[in-house]
Amino acid sequence: MNPIRSALARALLSPKPRPPRARHYATSSTGGATQPESVAAEMVRYALGGARPGSSPDEAMRILEQGASNLQGGGEGCGEAVGMLMLAMSTLLYRSGRRQEAMEKLKATNQVAPAAFRVAAWEATMGLCMEAGQVINTSVSPDDLVDLSIKDDNIKWSDQGHLKCRVNAIKGLIALLNGETESAQLFFDGCKDLCAGVGNKQTENAVLSYCEYLHCVGDFPLATQMYERVLEALTMEDMSGNFLAACNMVPEEVSLGATCSYGQLLSHSGKFSEAEDYLTRALKKAEDQFGANHPKVGIVLTCVARMYKLKAKAEGSSSIMVQEGLYRKALEVLRAPAINSEGVSKQMDWRDIISLARGEYAELLLIQSNRKAEGERMKEWAEHAWRNSRLTLAQALEFSGPSKPTVVDTRIGRVM
Repeated sequence: MNPIRSALARALLSPKPRPPRARHYATSSTGGATQPESVAAEMVRYALGGARPGSSPDEAMRILEQGASNLQGGGEGCGEAVGMLMLAMSTLLYRSGRRQEAMEKLKATNQVAPAAFRVAAWEATMGLCMEAGQVINTSVSPDDLVDLSIKDDNIKWSDQGHLKCRVNAIKGLIALLNGETESAQLFFDGCKDLCAGVGNKQTENAVLSYCEYLHCVGDFPLATQMYERVLEALTMEDMSGNFLAACNMVPEEVSLGATCSYGQLLSHSGKFSEAEDYLTRALKKAEDQFGANHPKVGIVLTCVARMYKLKAKAEGSSSIMVQEGLYRKALEVLRAPAINSEGVSKQMDWRDIISLARGEYAELLLIQSNRKAEGERMKEWAEHAWRNSRLTLAQALEFSGPSKPTVVDTRIGRVM
C-alpha cells in the first residue's frame, strides 16, 4: 500500500480517533467532533507531524489535498473538516518557504469554510502580510461574508465573542505596528476581557498581541502578568489539537513569540538573568521547530544580542565579542545581503530585523578605533535599508528602556 493510501486508511479506520480540542466549531447534535472532523484531525496531525525541517512536504500535501477533495460537498461536519485541511495546507506551504502560495490557499479557505475557519484564515493572511512588510491600515477587516458568518445562529454567542476578539487583536497589532497606539488601545479595549480568559477558544494569539501592546506602551506590571498567563496556558495546551490557526499564527509560533517577547520585557526591566533564561528557551524552541539555520533563529539571536547590550550598559561591563558573535550568526541565518551588494534596494525578507541587527553591529564596530571605517559602511547600509516609517533606525537602537521599549515580534519578524 502506498504512503498516501496507508495514511488515509489509518485515519479512516482508527476505532477511537483523537478528537480535536477546538470543539466549538463542531456541528454535530451532541456538540462533539463529527466523524469527518476526526478523520481530518488525524490527517492534519500526520501531515504536519511529518513536516519537520529537512523533510519533503510533497507527500503530506497530497494527503491533505486528497482528503479535502473527498470531503467537499459532504454532510454534517464536512465543512469544518475541509476548513481544517485547508488551513493545514497553508501552514505546510508557509513552512516550506512558499508564502505567496500559502496566502492563495488561505484565500481559497475563505470561499469554502465556515466562519471560525474564515477568521483563522484572515488572521493568518494578515500575519503573512505583516511579515512580508506590506503596509496595512486598521480599516482592513475580514470580507463581508466573515463578518456576517460570525453572527450566524449556528455559532454560540460566546464563540462569536472570541472570534471578534481575534479580529480586534489583529487590528490592534496592525495599529501597533503602524505606531498608532491610541487606535491599538481601542481595539484591545474591545477584547481585553476575553483576553483575561486566556486558554479558551484559541485566544492565545490575541493575548500575545495584547501583551506586546502593554509592553510597548510601558505597562510592564500588566504585561508581565499577561505574558505569564499566556505562557502557562500554552504549556497546558496540546498544540497538535488546535486546528483553528495557520502559518505564523499557529500555537507553536505563539509559544515562541511569547517566550521571546517576555524575555525582552525582562531585559527591559533589568532582570538579565531571567531574561537570558527565557531568551535561551526561545532560541531552543526556534531551533527545534524550524532548524538551526532558519531566519526565525536569527530573529531570536538578535534579541539575545540586544539583551547583552542592555546588560553591559546597566552593569558598566563589556560584552563586545559575545554581541558581535551573535549579530554575525543572526545576519548569517537571516541571509542578509552583503554590504557591497545591490540587495538593499530590492525586496528583502526580514528587513526590519536585518537592518536592526546591522545597526546594532555597526555601533559595536564604531567604538573600536581600528574598525570605525567598517562600522561606518555598515551603519550607512543599515540606515539605507531601514524602511520603518514610524521610527528611525537611531530611535529603534535607542528605545530599549522601560519608557519607550522596542519590541521584536518573532511571529511576523517586525520591530514595534
